[in-house]
Amino acid sequence: MKWVTLISFIFLFSSATSRNLQRAARDADHKSEIAHRFNDLKEETFKAVTLITFAQYLQRCSYEGLSKLVKDVVDLAHKCVANEDAPDCSKSLPAIFLDEICQVEKLRDSYGEMADCCGKPDPERNECFLSFKVNQPDFIQPYQRPAADVICKEYQDDRVSLLGHFIYAVARRNPFLYAPTILSLAVDYEHALQGCCKESDIDTCLNEKATAIKEKAKKIGMKQQYFCGVLNKFGERTFKANKLSRLSQKYPRAPFDEIVKVVKEVKDVYRECCSGDMIECMDDRAELMSYVCSKQEVFSSKIKDCCEKPIVERGQCIMEADFDEKPEGLPSLVEKYVQDKEVCKSYEGDHDAFLSKFLYEYSRRHPEFSTQMILRITKGYETLLEKCCKTDNPPECYGNAVEELNKHIQETQDVVKTNCDLFNTHGEQDFLKGILIRYTKKMPQVSTDTLLEIGKKMTAVGTKCCQLPEDRRLSCSEGYLSMVIHDMCRRQETSPINDNVSHCCSDSYAYRRPCFTAMGVDTKYVPPAFDPNMFSFDEKLCSATPDEKELGQMKLLVNLIKRKPQMTEEQIKTIAEGFTAMVEKCCKQSDIETCFGEE
Repeated sequence: MKWVTLISFIFLFSSATSRNLQRAARDADHKSEIAHRFNDLKEETFKAVTLITFAQYLQRCSYEGLSKLVKDVVDLAHKCVANEDAPDCSKSLPAIFLDEICQVEKLRDSYGEMADCCGKPDPERNECFLSFKVNQPDFIQPYQRPAADVICKEYQDDRVSLLGHFIYAVARRNPFLYAPTILSLAVDYEHALQGCCKESDIDTCLNEKATAIKEKAKKIGMKQQYFCGVLNKFGERTFKANKLSRLSQKYPRAPFDEIVKVVKEVKDVYRECCSGDMIECMDDRAELMSYVCSKQEVFSSKIKDCCEKPIVERGQCIMEADFDEKPEGLPSLVEKYVQDKEVCKSYEGDHDAFLSKFLYEYSRRHPEFSTQMILRITKGYETLLEKCCKTDNPPECYGNAVEELNKHIQETQDVVKTNCDLFNTHGEQDFLKGILIRYTKKMPQVSTDTLLEIGKKMTAVGTKCCQLPEDRRLSCSEGYLSMVIHDMCRRQETSPINDNVSHCCSDSYAYRRPCFTAMGVDTKYVPPAFDPNMFSFDEKLCSATPDEKELGQMKLLVNLIKRKPQMTEEQIKTIAEGFTAMVEKCCKQSDIETCFGEE
């Protein structure tokens, strides 16, 4: 079948008219969801996103095998556009896709227990299918790019097929990546081919571009999975509060009502994207971006160039755009939220609306703070009002609100300053060792390799954020640390670590990071019996590279702490120095293994 042409959907989207955001009212005019989405997206884009959807659910299926499924859905869309009352046209889009999947011959032969999902009612059926998606699965061979001359000729002769295969390859390897992002990456890939195929050293050029595209996909995918996790774990209220804070920082000139309207739409789009409903995800995100671009003067002066791009490229551009400048002369919040004698009346009148307005006003004044910290400040203010509004003299009670809320700021600033000072003074390796010591004591049940992985991710946050100017360090550090912690918490849902970790992961989104920071040694932990094999060394240690020796020392460190969690910093330092001295001494001996044994 004829596959998507990027020029087609870029052109179609760039010429699309801006639609309003009253989706519920608009949807009520349509008997058939598939017909109205097909009309919105036009055929080529609808095909591309249908391919993405099937490739993400049926990751083992070949490109050719998916062609029939895509054709079936596109044929149904044509039928429903012609007659919305035709059979199957009133079905939801997820039901249409899953029905098609459940009709695949020998589904159980290829996917095993996943076939049991077909017996569940909707929406449980979709949740079941989502649980079988595997990110970067081992059963898909690493991509082997054809030789430079071959790929350039293939692009020139049949770009439609080449780009279609690219979309398929990215989607099946990244089953949680949103369709708009995958199409945006396809545009990047086409631009890379257009530029590199003119170069003398095509391979080097393509390697550089491909690495950048992979890194972009990885970074965006991590953020998308993170926000899906926040939405699913903590619910819509927390998700919307987080987005309200972030958008208020980004668009500080925009009125409160406009920010609230966009936050609601963002939540709906994420709900669609996170549930794998890529057709609605694509259409509704495109609509949201058109809306924002139609009101540039309201939202931001920083998105003009983004809004001139085709919609396929527009969304990511807008999300990555710089924060707009704060309006000059914003009044202090103290008068309205602390000194006003009628604060409790406003708070009790409409609790959520009052706190949302506070969150908006505070966030737009503080782009340098992390959204997590601003949510803690808002929660602290809410807790204070809950207490004070029940007293005989509320204004006197909440009169010290500024001092109370500043405690949250000081705690976070101290953590960032302490860690960045350590990082900048001692370097990556010593910083990593410090993290390994702290986190092995907090959760000694975790495997050594996983602790090293977590430690390296946290060190990467230091590398990224501690080089930034002071006013950007806090937001960067806590933002990325929240993602590392979320990934750790996601794993512990299936493999519980200990009570302390479970509490920090589940109790509060905003307080996750401070909870982990304050977590002490797990007092219920019973160390495993001493295993001499874990501390045996041989001559391979002498021929190891410096990096391998460093890794060996870190694994030794973790394994020692797992057996002696109460070890002091001084004891750990002594052992580390002893290990280095032992290696230096024994590697000079003729009988290396005897020396290691004696030492």
